[in-house]
Amino acid sequence: MTKQKPDKAVYFVGAGPGDPELMTVKGMRLLEQAEVVIYAGSLINPDVLDFCNPKAEQIDSAPLCLDYIVKVIIDRARRGQLVVRMHSGDPSIYSTIGEQMKMLSEAGIDFGVVPGVSSLGATAAALQCELTLPGVSQTVIITRAPGRTPVPERELIATLAAHQSMMAIFLSAGRVADVQEMLLEHYPAETPAAAVQHASWSKEKKVNTTVGGLVDSFHEAGIDRTAIILVGDALYNEGEKSKLYDRNFSHGYREGIKE
Repeated sequence: MTKQKPDKAVYFVGAGPGDPELMTVKGMRLLEQAEVVIYAGSLINPDVLDFCNPKAEQIDSAPLCLDYIVKVIIDRARRGQLVVRMHSGDPSIYSTIGEQMKMLSEAGIDFGVVPGVSSLGATAAALQCELTLPGVSQTVIITRAPGRTPVPERELIATLAAHQSMMAIFLSAGRVADVQEMLLEHYPAETPAAAVQHASWSKEKKVNTTVGGLVDSFHEAGIDRTAIILVGDALYNEGEKSKLYDRNFSHGYREGIKE
């Protein structure tokens, strides 16, 4: 595979959920070439940094404020250095790259975005479940409980739970009691629920429970942060067979068998 020379000054890179082998090839190659790597040390598995050029300047953004981070990115980019700004999981979900991209655009800095394997995908893999089962659920709602970052009234968990579809709740493990209370407004207490902390890491923890048992399960497992909560009947892994591979079903690549 031919290595492509980076054509941007700055790249936002999804580091994946934790397991270094779940980083994309493109992300890994950019880390190998980057002269400056800014990473969220509170969230990213430090083993991912093994892909970095040993001579690269490595900056942990966990204790830094947004203005300073962007100032460093702009400064290094204007020096002609290749900068990689790493975020955990996939940068399109709860990563704060939107405000960083806006500030870089205003400064005239060219940048690119490299997607990563989401922690949601790693959570489903850890639980060995499919989130969209035919006849059970064809919708996945990604949300979070309000905290220091507010949530619009129309998007509160209690409101979204009315759909009773599969729900993936990020950044809310520390408020599991509130999450459980909001879910119980619409989901029966026996609705399957699960949670995975540090999905794909060596220290991964997971629980399979019900909506009514969420709080107790979290306490028993010692889960208090960095976990995704899944709720919905699709967790049973019992749905109808997909039409895609039904021998009687025709589509653009196969003529179904008529019986």
